[in-house]
Amino acid sequence: MGEFIIKMPDVGEGVAEAELVEWHVKPGDPVREDMVIAAVMTDKATVEIPSPVNGTVIWLAGEVGDRIAVKAPLVRIETAGDVGEAQPMQISQAPIAEPAKVETAKPAPPPPAAQPAEKPLAAPSVRLFARESGVDLRQVQGTGPAGRILREDIEQFLAQGSAPAAAKNGLARKTATEEIKLTGLRRRIAEKMVLSTSRIPHITYVEEVDMTALEELRATMNGDRRAGHPKLTVLPFLMRALVKAIAGQPEVNATFDDDAGIITRYSAVHIGIATQTPAGLTVPVVRHAEARGIWDCAAEMARLAEAARSGTATRDELSGSTITISSLGALGGIVSTPVINHPEVAIIGVNKIATRPVWDGTQFVPRKMMNLSSSFDHRIIDGWDAATFVQRIRTLLETPALIFIEG
Repeated sequence: MGEFIIKMPDVGEGVAEAELVEWHVKPGDPVREDMVIAAVMTDKATVEIPSPVNGTVIWLAGEVGDRIAVKAPLVRIETAGDVGEAQPMQISQAPIAEPAKVETAKPAPPPPAAQPAEKPLAAPSVRLFARESGVDLRQVQGTGPAGRILREDIEQFLAQGSAPAAAKNGLARKTATEEIKLTGLRRRIAEKMVLSTSRIPHITYVEEVDMTALEELRATMNGDRRAGHPKLTVLPFLMRALVKAIAGQPEVNATFDDDAGIITRYSAVHIGIATQTPAGLTVPVVRHAEARGIWDCAAEMARLAEAARSGTATRDELSGSTITISSLGALGGIVSTPVINHPEVAIIGVNKIATRPVWDGTQFVPRKMMNLSSSFDHRIIDGWDAATFVQRIRTLLETPALIFIEG
């Protein structure tokens, strides 16, 4: 018998350690070559680690949520022969919204029936989807490699009417508690929020915008759009308004390295779009919005949002923004206090559109109104400049023809 040691792989870009977000095995479990044994997360990517050998797990490096240094022992596997130590693996990365899928040139074995006593194989995002759908993964048969459960398997399970029946309502007291360890993407989000709010003194400015004319224009453009054009939302118009407003106030389109005391202003406008995914909040980036028209902005935003939600967005598509838009759509509420996406210096928050009575000087008339709730780094942006910037955006949105005028 021999022992094979798998070390934490070097995931690149100067990453010194990674967080364990999921174990697929436990000591005593048999493993096969190419079977996924763990998932780890860096700041930008979730990586699945396969076993290079057949054998039995005899030791694991830690628990979910622990951070393991690159090249440190991760798993020890007892094998039939003396195979020694794993060479450093080159691991492909997937964005944080979805772990990378492991493929092998070998034919995948037939998916085994789910065994209630065993922990099913599934990616973190798939487990989240199952919890949200009220599905017990032990009852789902996986069709992926080694019986791995895919999102499609859960959707098929639900489509067949196999979801558990809803519990009966009752008035009995409930005393159960549940402790949930903050791991993976949710921990990354928490760390990002702490970083932003602890290091950036926010100033939030709220202004209402009359969207009536823009909504009429948007309806007309959607009605006349060519085949292949996406349906326009408010966001592409806001993106173009941002580009024009930034031209007059370039200090808003910047990042601030507060350790070095350096502000970097960008001529390119790379707009991050805060997007909710099954795995948590991500920010795909529409690059060079200054060189895109309305339809191009809409198409790229739709493409990136779908990539983020499906877990196919690349690392580059999830980084490099210079200013961010945060919108909750119809759930946008009346006002919000968006948190700046560190190290940027500004974020534009979009609230919902609602028809409200507005005094026009002689009478109240119904108008479609929307609030913009925008936050700025008060170390870099003064209140006057923040208000001037938002007022410029307001003017462009209330007179949408100005958005299309060059110069």
